[in-house]
Amino acid sequence: MADRPQTLGDLGEHKPAHSGPRYRYLLHDAIIYIALALAVMFVIRNVSSNLDRLHITGGFAFLQGKQAGFGISETLIAYDAQASYGRAVVVGLLNTLFVSCLTIVLSTVLGTGIGVLRLGRNRLLSKLAQAYVELFRNTPLLLQLMFWYALILISFPGPREAAPILGIALFTNRGLFLPWVVSSAGFGWFYAATSASILVALIWRWVCKRRQQSTGVRMPVFLPSLAAWAVLLILCKIYSGAELSLDWPKPTGFRIAGGVSLSPELATLVIGLTLYTSALIGEIVRAGIMSVQKGQIEAARALGLHEFTILRLVVLPLAIRAIVPPLTSQYLSLMKNSSLAVAIGYPDLASIINTIINQTGQAIEGIAILMGAYLSISIGISLALNLFNKRMALVQR
Repeated sequence: MADRPQTLGDLGEHKPAHSGPRYRYLLHDAIIYIALALAVMFVIRNVSSNLDRLHITGGFAFLQGKQAGFGISETLIAYDAQASYGRAVVVGLLNTLFVSCLTIVLSTVLGTGIGVLRLGRNRLLSKLAQAYVELFRNTPLLLQLMFWYALILISFPGPREAAPILGIALFTNRGLFLPWVVSSAGFGWFYAATSASILVALIWRWVCKRRQQSTGVRMPVFLPSLAAWAVLLILCKIYSGAELSLDWPKPTGFRIAGGVSLSPELATLVIGLTLYTSALIGEIVRAGIMSVQKGQIEAARALGLHEFTILRLVVLPLAIRAIVPPLTSQYLSLMKNSSLAVAIGYPDLASIINTIINQTGQAIEGIAILMGAYLSISIGISLALNLFNKRMALVQR
């Protein structure tokens, strides 16, 4: 039988090499990259021409080359109006970090208590905790800050009418004033004793952990560490020869002199951020505790452990694995929400950058500094909590 001649259908349609899916994807990517590059070039060209028209020199040289010319009401480091813009930025960054760290600690402690109370057996406390959560998480944070700020300014008396509470504190519409310890030789000895006590506490914790692993006997960690801190403080004070005294706050006309003060702006920011964030953290803690299997709790009760011991040694260590990931998001949100301080006049980083932009016109550089600072802090918080979460993760065997 003669062979049938081959047709085009037998040979198949010939496709060029550049028509494959891989080349189409590369073409699409190239088009997108070119469009992005053209958009960036267009923005840079417009910004450059506008800066030239306004006679504004770009760059970050203004941070060190010019005096700020404005004061900052609350600073953690030395600062005056003759300082540079760069130092003003550092002051704002430290204020932001201080508020963020303080409110993270307070909201975590309060939120953990709220989450535990919501699952408690006391029906009254459980309902009160639920009402707390629903109230603070369902109202805008900015509105809460305005409320607390107005409440402090209206409810508390002025400096002249302020009466000491328990003979110690003065509550006024200028802030909270407390007595403060003054050292004749500075506080270097205090910092040295505290650093040494932290090292001693870490070593003692390691020793206790090794002993528990070998013998099964748990040894106290907190009280011996606290005693070591007290002993080191006494020894360092004696060695330095420092004389301690209390600086008491006293009304002097229209202001309070002496002691240490907590301004209404800082108090408002700490109260508002703590109450708002603790309500959200309370729900995270409640969900984490509910994720623990009941068999674990029943086994602990069968061993005769106290309820608080079960919570501390069984429930929370198991729940922390489910708590940390959403808790990271709350910490990041809290840090970014601290920028609302500009609404009540607290000099955080956003407020100081806004002032610098108004004075210098360096809007692009100011926004870049602000974004870079918040991005760096956020990445730092994420890395720290991710490392902690990895350390707490269950090891598969």
